[in-house]
Amino acid sequence: MLDDFFIRALVAGIGIAMVAGPLGCFVIWRRMAYFGDTMAHSALLGVALSLLFELNLMLSVFIVAAVVSLLLLFLQKRGALSTDALLGILSHSALSIGLVIVAFMTWVRIDLIGFLFGDILAVSRGDIDIIWGGGILVIFALVYLWRPLLAATVNPELAEAEGLQPERVRLFFMLLMALVIAIAMKIVGILLITSLLIIPAATARRFAASPEIMAVLASLIGALAVAGGLFGSLHWDTPSGPSIVVAALALFVLSLLPVGRGLRASESLRGGQN
Repeated sequence: MLDDFFIRALVAGIGIAMVAGPLGCFVIWRRMAYFGDTMAHSALLGVALSLLFELNLMLSVFIVAAVVSLLLLFLQKRGALSTDALLGILSHSALSIGLVIVAFMTWVRIDLIGFLFGDILAVSRGDIDIIWGGGILVIFALVYLWRPLLAATVNPELAEAEGLQPERVRLFFMLLMALVIAIAMKIVGILLITSLLIIPAATARRFAASPEIMAVLASLIGALAVAGGLFGSLHWDTPSGPSIVVAALALFVLSLLPVGRGLRASESLRGGQN
């Protein structure tokens, strides 16, 4: 019989996967994988500030990730550097500043490994409430924003002409990413969040005939990766967060086999192909 902590970890991980799947689809379609890394790296700065000022951890991570998103939009409008250069600067700067702040706080014992790679087995019932509550909020927001988000992904100019306000929609998408990263950090850790966003969505792309089907499949594949990773971690006594990512990778590798290859949802979206 499975222990309570394992059941809690499974429920929490599936909750994150159900939300990360649809968001990850837009990350792939928009070629924003590096943006996901930047948001994830900024989480450590949020952790450091939460400990320094005794703030709620998830709230602090969300605020920092949101500020980084706004800063990126502001710098992009200035046009001084390319987007990938800006992302590189923001990503490594936020991560480094967070590490420096942590180093100065000698009076606080910090489990950096837990923050970097997650500790899903330590999830509490309160954490589950936050994860599923935040996840439901993100899902409802995605359903509401689905059409303008999809239109802005396919053709931003046409979306602008139709009055769908793609820049505002992009800002909302970034805020949703910040929220998911804040609630997912405890599950797979700062360094592995982007993997949970990207790998299930990349796997689903090979079998989906439409964007909506791809989003659903990405959630299901992510949930399967969580279950497989946790059971593998239990059986082989491996770290739970990395085990989940390895399980997701295994599913992606299996999807590369020629048997049963389906249509790609990204074929209906310009820019979704590599």
